[in-house]
Amino acid sequence: MYPPIEPYRTGQLAVDELHTLYWEECGNPNGAPVLFLHGGPGSGLSPLHRQFFDPTHYRIVLFDQRGSGQSTPLGEYRNNTTQLLIEDIEQIRQMLGVEQWLVFGGSWGSTLALAYGQAHPQRCLGFVLRGIFLCTPAEIDWFMHGMGQFFPKEHAQFVAHIPPDEHRDLLQAYSKRLFSDDAAVCGAAARSWSRYEGSCLHLLPHPQEVEAFGSDAVALGVGRLEAHYFCHEGFFSEDQLVRNVDRIRHLPAIIVQGRYDVICPPTSAWRLHRAWPEAVLTVVEDAGHAASEPGIARALVEATDQFKVNGNFRSGDWPD
Repeated sequence: MYPPIEPYRTGQLAVDELHTLYWEECGNPNGAPVLFLHGGPGSGLSPLHRQFFDPTHYRIVLFDQRGSGQSTPLGEYRNNTTQLLIEDIEQIRQMLGVEQWLVFGGSWGSTLALAYGQAHPQRCLGFVLRGIFLCTPAEIDWFMHGMGQFFPKEHAQFVAHIPPDEHRDLLQAYSKRLFSDDAAVCGAAARSWSRYEGSCLHLLPHPQEVEAFGSDAVALGVGRLEAHYFCHEGFFSEDQLVRNVDRIRHLPAIIVQGRYDVICPPTSAWRLHRAWPEAVLTVVEDAGHAASEPGIARALVEATDQFKVNGNFRSGDWPD
């Protein structure tokens, strides 16, 4: 990864009467534009996210999505849908005077990248996608139940937050608490949800990541917004992102997937690749879900370096 950098410009953008978004620009003000889309929904930005791009070449645009990170109000689920996020991206693009950009997103960021690209393909130069999440009912059910096959202790702790008579529908049980007007009830549910996700991110244990995800600054956004989007199946029609992939098949793309990604298992990356065979699929054999996994971080940087040189992701043509 590239060395840490600071933004050369930051700002706040009021997108409606409720939401104000934090945004920043890093790297070369006259460089090739790239848009970074964070995960969750609700995870927010990290300084690490700036380091996937050569700052001498790229004009790096990052923002906290509605209800996430430094955007306000934190954890706000009202006026918060995928279509509104797509509109926010377009508003940011127009505000910054960007004609087209490379779109980079992992996990939920890959979901939003696909949705944005399919809505505005003429604004996209290509895609760097990691840890594919298509927001289908099967993937949501896997998150709520299936991950326990690999992280049984962590899943048991997640379930234990809910009374036994509500275990049949964990998503609804959590949602009732996450959207409660009682701040203590909401906060406790959000911390339980977020710590569960943070416990499953990596191939090897990362206790500091679990603690970070359990902090109120992260948990409220992650817990409330993931549950909100899950309850609405991402505001997509059935298998929308795969069905509409023809809208972006002409654009260069790479899919970087951890072999042992428990949060977003490789089957979704494979489904997307089968529908989009022109996209390069890179499976990192010794990695879980997180973008910070060494093999995944290396593959992502190689991808942005390759696009810098060639404007595509043809396999076998990686820079030294």
